[in-house]
Amino acid sequence: MVFDFFARRRRSRLRMTPFPESWRVILTENVPLYQRLTSQHQQDVEGHVRVLIAEKHFEGCGGLVLTDEIRVTIAGHAALLLLGREPHYFPRLVSILVYPSTYVVDTEERDGMVVTEHAEERLGESWKTGVVVLSWDAARAGARELRDASNLVLHEFAHQLDSEDGRSDGVPLLDRAGDYAAWARALEPEYRKLQSEPERSLLDEYGATNPAEFFAVATEAFFERPRELKERHPALYAELSAFYHLDLATDGAPQPSTETQNDHPQR
Repeated sequence: MVFDFFARRRRSRLRMTPFPESWRVILTENVPLYQRLTSQHQQDVEGHVRVLIAEKHFEGCGGLVLTDEIRVTIAGHAALLLLGREPHYFPRLVSILVYPSTYVVDTEERDGMVVTEHAEERLGESWKTGVVVLSWDAARAGARELRDASNLVLHEFAHQLDSEDGRSDGVPLLDRAGDYAAWARALEPEYRKLQSEPERSLLDEYGATNPAEFFAVATEAFFERPRELKERHPALYAELSAFYHLDLATDGAPQPSTETQNDHPQR
């Protein structure tokens, strides 16, 4: 409780600190949704960016030199996921590792007693043990294009929300115990439809990999193509709107909703 008190006080001070104009320019250029937000939501994003940059360890890998553009772009998109919710700031997350482009990891596949090792190219991944890994090229490209429903930062940070309860199963912590049944009723059929008829869905078929990837892909679509998601997948949109406490499909700026280890291979 003492830690919570001091953490809340420290975060409150950070959110009240004047936001650098150079950072605001980065949000305007690299986080397109920021420009469509209400002034209050813009202020909230800026405050969340302050906290995330202060509390999380950003590290350049593969020769990448970190800049304010990299930190603010990543933190700005992560902040969108916190807009309508009580911000816990991804409590399991400690470090954000950023590579200049696609990176390679050694993986193992087991088939009974046979173990096969191979190298796999990846754009990003999210670990339950407190790490998000991102390719800056892919993160920047997805960040600047709002309409493609593909955003690496939103995807990997959605995994962080999913794993806050210690499990990566496509079911994040919900507001009330009774919300879980409604979540399953809305998302399970959409997940199965994506598996059987991916060509008929707005969602990227990568979401058919497992429920955790489905939630991350659905989050990308919710923030980047909300009106189409609401039109084509209304039950899914309604659940995500209730979870994020935002109605992004409303004309104009987003309004508060009226309803109150995963990896990302190259694809």
